[in-house]
Amino acid sequence: MDNLDQRLIAELRRDGRASVLALAERTGASRATVRARLARLQDNGEVLGFTVITRGDVAEAPVRGLMLLAIEGRGAERIMARLAGMVSVAAVHATNGRWDLIVELSAQSLTELDRVLFQIRALDGVTASETNLLLSTRRAKPR
Repeated sequence: MDNLDQRLIAELRRDGRASVLALAERTGASRATVRARLARLQDNGEVLGFTVITRGDVAEAPVRGLMLLAIEGRGAERIMARLAGMVSVAAVHATNGRWDLIVELSAQSLTELDRVLFQIRALDGVTASETNLLLSTRRAKPR
């Protein structure tokens, strides 16, 4: 997957009903290129569908973690867009304090998680990171 594929996925995560024309305008690619890329992403199994799936609708991945990121300068928006296009990224939160972003990650194995961590740390503008594995989750009681 290249940068355009990741931008397309990020745009679809923001608006799964976006038209090919809208996606082309947002990514700066032609409609034919967007149409071909979307078809390839579907054929390769990277994009499985265009529907709303909430976190509670899917089974939890066996390996989950929180990655805290420090970002150099004003690159947070650019990095958030790149992260949104990554399959293993469940959510990205902007925050204050020492860390600029908190990234919720899910993976099928520690090896896969390690690969994702390496990929995120390699993003231009990421200056520091800390990752914590989630060992268990207790659901909040309804109020």
